[in-house]
Amino acid sequence: MLEVSNLTAGYGDIPVLRDISLRVNAGEILLIGGENGAGKSTLMRAIAGFNKPTGGSVMLNGVEITGMAPEKAAQAGLRLVLDNHRVFPELTVYDNLRMGIAARRSDRAGFQNSLEEIYAVFPILKEKTKQRARDLSGGQQQILALGQAFIAQPKVLLCDEPSMGVAQMLLPPILSFLRNWAKSGTAVVIVEQHLKITQPYTDNAMIIRRGEVALACASVDLDKRLAQMHEARTQSYAQV
Repeated sequence: MLEVSNLTAGYGDIPVLRDISLRVNAGEILLIGGENGAGKSTLMRAIAGFNKPTGGSVMLNGVEITGMAPEKAAQAGLRLVLDNHRVFPELTVYDNLRMGIAARRSDRAGFQNSLEEIYAVFPILKEKTKQRARDLSGGQQQILALGQAFIAQPKVLLCDEPSMGVAQMLLPPILSFLRNWAKSGTAVVIVEQHLKITQPYTDNAMIIRRGEVALACASVDLDKRLAQMHEARTQSYAQV
């Protein structure tokens, strides 16, 4: 569904990512972790077209979308939910959700069904449907951003730090929602620092360090592989 090969990207002349490769199939969730500044968000933005890569390729269903404008990538079926719950603050909750049908104009009849699914999972959105998004809490705005993406029904969903500004008690319901969404055939990529909370909901994991892939494995093996990597680094420092 999504295949990234040897992707290199940054900001201006400053390189941030070097030769990043990953693959996510339909129905799978990939967890991407790493320290602050490792390049995780830059990777998401480069895949979605917000940052133009300087090397490598991004393939969506076998079609190259490398460097494609974000709105074109969205029309092709790729959706990025940015961190810090980016919504339209002056619009109501309902109107924010309705914005999702812009990516599926030929399927407006499906909007009501998708809307009811969102309301069933997150009833707080139904309760506040007429309120402006700016009046919601940070966690509620994050849920609203995910709801808007769900309405669009993308083939690939990129979710950057869903826990940002959200109470940790809200993270498991959000992750459960994403897990069930993936079962419908959507490929999902989650960037998250809360690895232990997120890991059980994902299939594969990748750790980025200093703009490069430091580790890639099945999610069930993540703890063991991280421990091995930590031990190797400790031994290397001891030798120095």
